[in-house]
Formats: sequence, C-alpha cells, structure tokens
Amino acid sequence: MVNSDIITVGIGDCAIARSPMKIKTSGLGSCLGITLYDRQKKIGGLLHTMLPNIKDAKLKDNPAKFTDAGIEYLVDEMIRRGGSIDKLEAKVVGGAGMFENSRLNIGERNIKSARETMKKLGVSIIAEDVGKNYGRTVIFDTLTGDLLIKTILKGDKLI
Repeated sequence: MVNSDIITVGIGDCAIARSPMKIKTSGLGSCLGITLYDRQKKIGGLLHTMLPNIKDAKLKDNPAKFTDAGIEYLVDEMIRRGGSIDKLEAKVVGGAGMFENSRLNIGERNIKSARETMKKLGVSIIAEDVGKNYGRTVIFDTLTGDLLIKTILKGDKLI
C-alpha cells in the first residue's frame, strides 16, 4: 500500500518536503539519517548517507552517499527552496557499530563527519540517537519537526 503523505528515501539519497508531508528512511545501521528543519517555514529534508566523506571516494557522482557532501548538498537545497541557514535545526540518527570486530568504524566516522560538517556550516544539532549496535528506521514529520525512531528490539522513540 502506498501512502501519498510519506516520501521514502533510499540509501545514498535525500528528499525535501513541506508541511504536512512526512519523509521516511529505513536500514540505518552504520549509515546516518540526517534531518534538517526550518521550523518557521515548515520545510524539512532527510538525508540517508553511507560513508563519512567524499574526499576518500573514487567515484564522487552522488554527494548524498557521503555524510559531509550530503549535508552540504541538503543545506544548499533547503536554502534554494526557501529555508534559512540561520533557522536550520539538525537531528542525526544511526551510525551503529553493526559488526563487532570491524576496524573500519564506519558508524563512528559517519557521526564524527556529521558533527564536524554541521559545526563548519553553523547548523545546530538539536538531537541525536547515534551509535550502539542496532538498526533504525526514521519517519520525519515536516509539520512538527518530530523524528520518530523505530527499532525492532529497542522500541520506538521521538526526538
């Protein structure tokens, strides 16, 4: 069943919507789900990134795959569509350590990249649900700015 009030974002993708739309993404393990919201204009965006930074990539054709470039792209698009950089609020979800003995630490590196990029751009992260060892699905409400986080074993929570 298709819900016309919910936009679904895949891995390495993003979407921007105005109130009262919702934006959803699933499969956030080491990946990040990053929302940006302009509360005054009721416009929001959701980004699903895979890797920390674009500079280490061989193929740089899709900025949304990368936390740093994806955030910059989403901020630019939000401003282009009427949002204000000084009004943007961010929420960050995911970055789990899904593999116990992984030396790559993709989740941790994604979290660090998100925090550094937001700081560089002057965007406040007002809430996070990051790290740990489980996956998440998020549903972002552009009417309220609320972010519903759904997990299989840990229940649901709103940030």
